[in-house]
Parts: sequence; structure tokens; C-alpha cells
Amino acid sequence: MRTRWILLALAAMFFGAVGGAIFAPQPAGAVNKDMIELQQQVSQLLQGQQDLRSDLDSNSATLKTLIQQSLDGVNQLNGQMSSLQKAVQEVQANTGSSISSMTQQTQGISDNVQDVQARVAKLAQQMTDIQNLLQSIDARVAGNSPAGASSDASPAGAPGSGSASPDNSASAPMAPISADTLYRNALRDYNSGNYTLARQEFSSYLKNFPENDLTSNAQFYLGEIYYAQNDFKSAIAAYDKVLANYPKSFKQGASLLKKGMAELELGLKVSGTRDLREVVHRFPESDEARRAEEQLHQIGAATSPR
Repeated sequence: MRTRWILLALAAMFFGAVGGAIFAPQPAGAVNKDMIELQQQVSQLLQGQQDLRSDLDSNSATLKTLIQQSLDGVNQLNGQMSSLQKAVQEVQANTGSSISSMTQQTQGISDNVQDVQARVAKLAQQMTDIQNLLQSIDARVAGNSPAGASSDASPAGAPGSGSASPDNSASAPMAPISADTLYRNALRDYNSGNYTLARQEFSSYLKNFPENDLTSNAQFYLGEIYYAQNDFKSAIAAYDKVLANYPKSFKQGASLLKKGMAELELGLKVSGTRDLREVVHRFPESDEARRAEEQLHQIGAATSPR
């Protein structure tokens, strides 16, 4: 617009000068001089207009380049965000299995430590039994030997030789196994996959040590053995005993979780879902609650009833 007004003003000046020259006669040299100056001014104005247009074209091209670069940057950023979102989704998908694997490895290490402890305790018990047996044999030999008789006073087996008769040579009875040793042996056999022997040992533990601190654990591992053998009905019955008979047991959450999982294995979705939700409600922030949430997610159920 500015250029346009300048052109109009110059045109008006040009025509005014021409009109003045026509109606007010001047010397021919002065008229030619004014015409030359006017032509020079018009030429300068046209040249300024051309320079301005060139600047505008250059600025427009630069702006267009900047806009295209910005669009390219936005597209690249969108691509990076898509890749990042995909990576986050993959991490979320793999988190559950990774944590489960880590939990299993930790449990395996703990079980191995308990296995070593059980072996050491078993060896200690065997050493104690051997010492008791040797002491019993020494006592019997000392009681049957004649006073002041030397070890070679008479041939072996002769009367008065001090050798024990067949009945007297019987070894002393073995000391009964301790509760800790029995439990550790059972846990070792369970971790080794020897479920038949482990079930017998845990059952013997429940029978002989019903008031021990680890009784609820023994009952829980009976359920675990049944679960590992796909005997889900017997597993549920074993878990129910932990829930009913040992309300203060540390295995309450694990028993309720595995009971719900066993019910799902039997197709009992309603009761299984209810028990898994109860795990989340009663034991929040626990590993059992996290596993229960994973199970609920796998079957498409919410963590709380709607």
C-alpha cells in the first residue's frame, strides 16, 4: 500500500509538472531539466519497488523454509513419542513376568539356604545319635566286664569274658527326630520335587508337632504339593485349613491367593474372582496382592466389584 501511494504521488507530481509546463510556458532548457529529474525520480522509485519485492520474496522463502523445518521437527518428535510409548507398553507388559521370575529366583535361593541348613541339622542330629550310641555301648561293655579283668583274660565268647550276648549287643534306640529337622527335610524334598516323601514328612510334622510355630507352613506346603500335582480340590481343602485353623499365620495371604488360583483352574470363576479380590483387599501392597491383580487382569476382571 505504501508503495502504491508513493507511485500515485509521483504520478500526480509528474502530471502537475507537465500541466505546468503546458499552461505556464517556461524556457525549453528548464522544462527538459525538470523532465530529466522527474524521470530519474521515477526510475529510483521503480528500482526501490523492485528491491522491496526481492526482499519480500527472500523473506517469504526463508519463512517457508523455517516452517518446513518446524513441521519436520514435529513429525520427528511424534515418531520418537510413538517409539517411546511402544517401549513403555512393552516394559509394562513384561514387568509382571519379570517380577514373577525374580520372585521365583528369590524363593529358590531361600529354599536352597533352608536346604543347606536342613542338611547341616541332619548331620548334627546324626552325629548326636552316633555319640549316644557309642556312649550306650561303652556303658554296656563297662557293666559286663569283670572287675580288674584285662581285655585278653579269656577268649572271645568264653564265660566271664565280658563279651555281650546277642541280646545285649543290640544297639540303643535312635533318638527321635526333632521338629526342625523333620520340617527342613520335608522342605528339602518338596523343593527337590520329591512330592510323595515331602507329603509324608509334612503330614508327620502336623501329627507330631501340632502346636509348633511352623505347623501352618507345613499345612500350606501340603496344599502346594497338591497344586503342583494338579489335584486342585485337595489343594483347596489344604489351603482352607490354613485359613480356618491358623488366622495369625504368615501364610494367610499366600493360601488365599493359591486357593483362588486353584478355583480358577477348576473353572470356578465366581469364587476364584472373589478370593483374589479379597487378597487385594486384605493384603494391600504385598506380593500376593500383586499376583492376585495379575490373575484378575488375565481373566478380564476388575480388582474390586463394580
